[in-house]
Amino acid sequence: MSTSVAAFAVPATSRHASDDPLSEAMENLARALPERTDAAVLVDLLGDDLREGLDALGDVECHFADVLDAMRLPRPAPMTLVDVSDDQLVLERLEVIVGVVSSVRRRLSQAAGMMRQLPLPLGDS
Repeated sequence: MSTSVAAFAVPATSRHASDDPLSEAMENLARALPERTDAAVLVDLLGDDLREGLDALGDVECHFADVLDAMRLPRPAPMTLVDVSDDQLVLERLEVIVGVVSSVRRRLSQAAGMMRQLPLPLGDS
């Protein structure tokens, strides 16, 4: 797994809070939004979307790593190549990613709208 995906893919229970960029990002966004129930729900849903997308991205990355591993064998067996080419799961995961990207865009727009409703801190123009 690439470093960027691997950082998110490690189960949250095996990381320290400071090592969890997703939780850190979600907490930061929550602080930037109004203290309202709809904002808290939005942050939770966005976190769920991001976890789902990162999980799917990890599966896609794993598929390509398996393909590369099979191709790097000194003499790949034909059945090994056929087996590794089974792409149904990866196609399903790509569909998940497409849906998640759309959902994340929508939720970030909602968050931006909520932030515009907040009064500016003193000293900001």
